[in-house]
Amino acid sequence: MHSPIKFFAGSASKALAEEIITGFNKSQRQMHLDAGHHPEKIVNYSLGKSSLTRFSDGEFITSFDETVRGCTVFLIQSTFPPVDNLFELMLMIDAAKRASAYKVVAVIPYFGFARQDRKDQPRVAIGAKLVADLLTAAKVDRVMTMDLHADQIQGFFNVPVDHIYASTIFVPYIKSLNLDNLVIASPDMGGSKRAKAYSHFLECGMAIAHKSREKANVVGEMLVIGEVKDKNVIIVDDMVDTAGTVSMAADIMMEKGAKSVRVVATHPVLSGPAYERINKSSLVEVITTNSIPVKKELSDKIKVLSIGDLFGDVINKVYNFQSISGSFIV
Repeated sequence: MHSPIKFFAGSASKALAEEIITGFNKSQRQMHLDAGHHPEKIVNYSLGKSSLTRFSDGEFITSFDETVRGCTVFLIQSTFPPVDNLFELMLMIDAAKRASAYKVVAVIPYFGFARQDRKDQPRVAIGAKLVADLLTAAKVDRVMTMDLHADQIQGFFNVPVDHIYASTIFVPYIKSLNLDNLVIASPDMGGSKRAKAYSHFLECGMAIAHKSREKANVVGEMLVIGEVKDKNVIIVDDMVDTAGTVSMAADIMMEKGAKSVRVVATHPVLSGPAYERINKSSLVEVITTNSIPVKKELSDKIKVLSIGDLFGDVINKVYNFQSISGSFIV
């Protein structure tokens, strides 16, 4: 027998949560109709009521304004900066557990600190592991996230992790562009696996932009490995932060004779000079998702695709103990 289900959102992801719940309602409605159930038996869910109270020193407290006793609770919050967004999620998990929730699922479309996935130099923290430990200490029962910076982060958890791929929404959009002479490119060697998966599925060529960094967020030099002349290039990455890498890659590829360069990046971090760099670059379009809120008014090159239906469908399948592997394309 199913436990009751409730949805709540952190303060940074309320708009996204509304879209996910709409996607969940669509998915469960289709599931009921496929099973021959009558439409009047289908419940439409909405966002639960919760509160966040701040003290004058910046400390805050979260609370649920309705009962969650015996419920499977889905808490939706991307953990982009500031770190308050991560801590708010952990407080909500703790509050739900102390209010006798049956299960607590953290839905984290953008998993912050994921770039700290290993010790790549002496005396540094592995932030992604620390975040996993903090969520575990808060007693989360399950985690849902999308396009982690490194797949091995799933192994940092001792609870189930549903790793969702944004390619499910990106691939149909790429196909809708009807680009000839398509080439998928990786912005660095680390993203070559992701680019190879896209190029294999789309049956097109692949290129790699090999870069060296002077320091974090600063690219030293870059060269392109692969043929891009007379090609429509799509650079695939998990995130765009300051846009330095993709802007430089686009300009170099255009110099080498590319017809056009676009970027597909799941998480629009877009910090510092990102918008300015995108606007000044040779990029035709930056295709991203709403895992993080985007200031679209700052650039008409940015195309945002909603992940609401994708997450809603996966949540519905997980709640009903169905396989989610069929929900993914690449």
